[in-house]
Amino acid sequence: MTTSTTLDASAVAPRRSAARARWLAVLRTPVGAGAGLLLALVLLLALVAPLLWSGEADRIDTSDVLQGASAEHWVGTDALGRDVFARVLVATRLSIGLALAATSIAVVLGLLLGCAPLLLGRRGGRLVTAGVNIAVAFPGLLLALFFAVVFGVGMTGAVLAIGFAGAPAFARLSQTLAAGIADRDFVSAARIAGVGRFRVLVRHVLPNIGEPLVVNATIGAGGALLAFAGLSFLGLGVQAPSYDWGRLLQDGLSGIYIHPVAALAPGVAIVVAGLAFNLFGEAVAKGIGLTTALGGGFAPGRALRREETRRRAAAADQTPPATDPGPEPGRPVLDVQDLSVTFPGAAGPVRPVRGVSFRIGRGEAVGVVGESGSGKSLTALAIARLVEQPGEVTAGRLRFQGADLLSGGDRTHRRLLGTSFAMVFQDPMTSFNPTRRIGRQLAEVAQEHQGMSRRAALARAVDRLRSVRVPAAERRAHQYPHEFSGGMRQRAMIGMGLMGEPSLIVADEPTTALDVTVQRQVLDLLAAVRAEDDVALLLISHDVAVVGQVCERVLVMYAGRVVEDLPADRLRTGARHPYTRALVAAVPDMDVDLDQPLPVIPGRPVDPAHQPPGCAYAPRCPLASARCTDEDPALADDGTGWRVACWHAGEVAADRDVPGAAPVALALGERA
Repeated sequence: MTTSTTLDASAVAPRRSAARARWLAVLRTPVGAGAGLLLALVLLLALVAPLLWSGEADRIDTSDVLQGASAEHWVGTDALGRDVFARVLVATRLSIGLALAATSIAVVLGLLLGCAPLLLGRRGGRLVTAGVNIAVAFPGLLLALFFAVVFGVGMTGAVLAIGFAGAPAFARLSQTLAAGIADRDFVSAARIAGVGRFRVLVRHVLPNIGEPLVVNATIGAGGALLAFAGLSFLGLGVQAPSYDWGRLLQDGLSGIYIHPVAALAPGVAIVVAGLAFNLFGEAVAKGIGLTTALGGGFAPGRALRREETRRRAAAADQTPPATDPGPEPGRPVLDVQDLSVTFPGAAGPVRPVRGVSFRIGRGEAVGVVGESGSGKSLTALAIARLVEQPGEVTAGRLRFQGADLLSGGDRTHRRLLGTSFAMVFQDPMTSFNPTRRIGRQLAEVAQEHQGMSRRAALARAVDRLRSVRVPAAERRAHQYPHEFSGGMRQRAMIGMGLMGEPSLIVADEPTTALDVTVQRQVLDLLAAVRAEDDVALLLISHDVAVVGQVCERVLVMYAGRVVEDLPADRLRTGARHPYTRALVAAVPDMDVDLDQPLPVIPGRPVDPAHQPPGCAYAPRCPLASARCTDEDPALADDGTGWRVACWHAGEVAADRDVPGAAPVALALGERA
């Protein structure tokens, strides 16, 4: 499925330059500069020390055994007369190398475990997550000792032990970060566009969680260094004749009462190197605004079983069936009947979308209006098959271009949806992957569904950007999302939808956060696309005026239901449902009396988890009667040729005395 959304611009420089500037800013702080210099010296010493001092460190002199500090031997000699200071310097390479190797294992293994829910799916991911949660509960040193016994004594066993012991913490961090990115709309877009799980992980998730992983890996290296020294000190790590700082610390301990400096030197080296890694990681974390916590995360709660959800939903549902989806203009592009979306709740199943039915014909523009929480966007997501577990979508009929979307797996309809269904999401912060160029994101659609080569797909992306009036399209295709203005991103979104040959565009609040001039341009562009290619449009909006201007038919939703289906040209003067009239009355126009308060709809929208009996709008309706609170009216033709769900359709409440409803009643009477 071709999808797109928007990302709000937060910087004026390119993304890479901004990242480079953040890292340079870290080094300009006193702590960052000091820690960076110290870490650089430690790493440099690890490279050059074995080349410069190996001979002196390995030279045995039995005549100079266990000597104290002197001008010739700065920290004395060991039991074989070898220079301890030279051995400490030479041991830097092995100590740092083993710590980095263990950290690499911890990061890679933790990344695989943390991203398992994305790779294995919900059930497999839950098993891995449960195992990670259990492992995190144990202290890291205890796990290291356990794995050291499992893998055996020696360098290899110690590296694996510390790597495996550190993996759960990195897994928890990776899981938390990946879960936040996986909820973004551009990831959903990539999945529906046919991108596999592994490619979604590599292309879209990992580039967006790289910086916090690097920061925590730097800090983790300091902990791995200390842990490795501890294992070597206990005799489980490096074995003679090799030596690291932990091994030197163990050797110096035997003569600590005679020659304490020999034990002190490797201890100081461990502390200094550990501080270098930790302080640098902390400085980077503060400098680029990232958390350094290795814990956190979440464990998903236990979801209700599907059959139990269905049974309880059916028992609790009092919504009358909507068996008539409305006018059928030949073969509809989209045919929806009795669509419902159910989520598990604390007190039972919650149904934010209940029995929605409608049809959209070729080239037809249908608007969906209603207050926030009325189920508009969730209806569009359900049609697009973007509602994931534990949400459940059911319908009597859900057909797109004659194909049944309720039967078959994801692969069955992938090509149809990928080339013929375009969706523009609402959230302006999650439209495009911020780490990938606009042109490559558009080209991915053509590569996946039309089999184009990389070069041909990019050429089509440039052509589509040009078709939606993006200036300098070839140059713009190589820019990142944050380099586009809000209006240009909206155009690029529509261009992404046109990468195939869509027969339906679902636009969810496409003019959000745009000024009126750019809003007009975007709406004109959608109208031009409709006229040129005879594309159907489902426009979701809070703006009743916009829907009335752009669409031919309007669906009014309240509490998860369609309560009225009427022509757009009758929205202001011919609406028959009190809620529709209240929405229209709440929109100010040029004739509004500035001395009078603006009309409002009293009360609050219905909580989907606590649907009242009868008509959901009854507590706020000036026309409500006893029948309204007892029986929920079905959506049906009331004799006008269009559908409405109301027991008092077309009545006016101007003369009724309903406490708390005067503003709406007056507005309905004046504008009916």
